[in-house]
Amino acid sequence: MSDRIHLSRAHVTEVEEKYVLDALRSGWVAPLGPMVDRFEREIAERCGVAGALALSSGTAALHLALLDVGAAPDTVVVLPSMTFAASANAVAYTGAEPVFVDSAEDANIDVDLLVETVSALQNEGRTVAAVMTVDLFGRACDYTALGSRLDDLGVPLIEDAAEALGATHAGRPAGSFGRAAALSFNGNKIMTTSGGGMLLSDDTDLLDRARYLSTQARQPAAWYEHTEIGYNYRMSNILAALGIGQLERLDSMISRRREIRSRYAAGLADVDGVTFLGRDQGGDAEDNYWLTCITLDPAKITSDPTAVMAGLDAAGIEARHVWKPMHLQPVHADRRAALTGVSERLFATGVTLPSGSELTDDQIDRVISETRLLLEAR
Repeated sequence: MSDRIHLSRAHVTEVEEKYVLDALRSGWVAPLGPMVDRFEREIAERCGVAGALALSSGTAALHLALLDVGAAPDTVVVLPSMTFAASANAVAYTGAEPVFVDSAEDANIDVDLLVETVSALQNEGRTVAAVMTVDLFGRACDYTALGSRLDDLGVPLIEDAAEALGATHAGRPAGSFGRAAALSFNGNKIMTTSGGGMLLSDDTDLLDRARYLSTQARQPAAWYEHTEIGYNYRMSNILAALGIGQLERLDSMISRRREIRSRYAAGLADVDGVTFLGRDQGGDAEDNYWLTCITLDPAKITSDPTAVMAGLDAAGIEARHVWKPMHLQPVHADRRAALTGVSERLFATGVTLPSGSELTDDQIDRVISETRLLLEAR
């Protein structure tokens, strides 16, 4: 069998090697350093925000943003049910109650249902500390539809753009919406720092406070002085160097993932019952193409996602389910949720295909060929 085809493996070249070697040779091996400062500036410029804070994870960025808006016990944070667990975990860290909202057809949050849920909670006398949107699979939420509706309700927006660096909505970069936003540079993202994340905001006071908390809340004294609890959340200089190299190549990696999605769309175009998330719900021109996800119509295709993934795995190809909704997760089974059934249907019918920018045309053609064999027509 030929080499295994992975879902979204880190794509690292000699560009990144040079920056990392420069960081090692500079002596700035411990956390922080000039590469961190540069990485923050370049990410802020790319996302069109006033500032950025390099952190150990996207989860850390969400946690700090939620603390700033007052998420705490006896408050509520409203967020999508279809997301990775880190979005909900960050809410739980603050002691706030997560309330989940179902998806629109492109898997991102149902904006109208979101606003209805916030209004209902406020009418019940609940304090809604924030709304968190999540830009899923490299596609920004419908911020045009959201507009100023949260402002009218007096609720701040936190954007979880962990999967969407390089995407835009109405020409505006993902990561620039709301009071603050979080990016992730985990190993399988569109670009990586091995592990790491970034907090983005136009509010420099928010960033200053987050910077203080993320460095163990150390006071400006000649000794280690602490008057409140802080966190060890900062990024290392070496990982920032890797990020600088990746950011330099981000547009080319997005371009390659776009080509891969187009190749999938052409290769599966005649398979009745296959739908591409995002692409078939209004277009994907502003996506970053992080992951290409398809859904299988059970009225037209007998194979279910589990069978397809098992068959692909046997052929040496990694594929995955789309995110299992939070309201179906045992840890959140007793949480409040506003549901329409869309996220459950997407989970039951969705398959995520290999999408890494290092994949060759031959490898993508192999995925297409094996997938076609597994999609039996009803």
